[in-house]
Amino acid sequence: MHASPDTSRSRFAFVRFAALLAAFLLLAACAHAPRNPLATWVPSPNYDIRRPVLIVLHFTQQQSAAQSLDTLRTRNSGGPVSAHYLIGRDGHIYQLVPDSLRAWQAGPGRWGTITDLNSASIGIELDSDGQTPFAQPQIDSLLRLLADLTTRLHIPPTQIIGHEDLAPDRKDDPGPLFPWQQLADAGYGRWPHGPLCDPPPGFDPWMAMAVVGYALDDRAAAARSFHHHFRGMQGDTLDTQDLRILYNLVQQIEPGANTCAAPSPQAPAG
Repeated sequence: MHASPDTSRSRFAFVRFAALLAAFLLLAACAHAPRNPLATWVPSPNYDIRRPVLIVLHFTQQQSAAQSLDTLRTRNSGGPVSAHYLIGRDGHIYQLVPDSLRAWQAGPGRWGTITDLNSASIGIELDSDGQTPFAQPQIDSLLRLLADLTTRLHIPPTQIIGHEDLAPDRKDDPGPLFPWQQLADAGYGRWPHGPLCDPPPGFDPWMAMAVVGYALDDRAAAARSFHHHFRGMQGDTLDTQDLRILYNLVQQIEPGANTCAAPSPQAPAG
């Protein structure tokens, strides 16, 4: 049986479309995985994409999500910056950079042993002027996004920090108004658990700050960021309550640490 002219044309069109699609996919693969012309390409299946291990929270310190989207997508006067996500005050989530790529959001800084924060983290900007409480729809969306990212990218839920935590000498976001305890109640970030107790004699609060993750190049700045995060207040010197909080956090990170005997107030309030 001979194919009709219409059938032949349809078959030719399909083959041509398949060939074009294959060429497109090949070009796309090459664009995402460029090969060095100096080397012979001998592909191995033993590789993976780079995976973030940390999530960094920011506030935009601008007046609207639209303004921030423009800032994060253009070469603004302060230099090009970006983030993986922006969450508006109404809770709308915008994505600007794929999770697997490196957004320009953290800049110089350190958290524990991590020094290249842009390569190791996901950046989330919150539309906020930094002077008023964060809107609840925004925090609700943040919690949904954190649930997605920590599950899908296998980021430990404790690895949620603020921009000021990694760069206390130059940043102050998300600031003392950010509801870290609400995140902790949902299972994200580090937070004191159970009764706060007086640490044993010889307890070094600065060593504890380093164990938590803070760099100690500028101890006053580190104390300010710690106060914003864990006490929602200002101040650049550590007091007795700070030592109790730090001892509690170190016990979570290093379970072999000694437990304390004398209970103190539970809440890490100022």
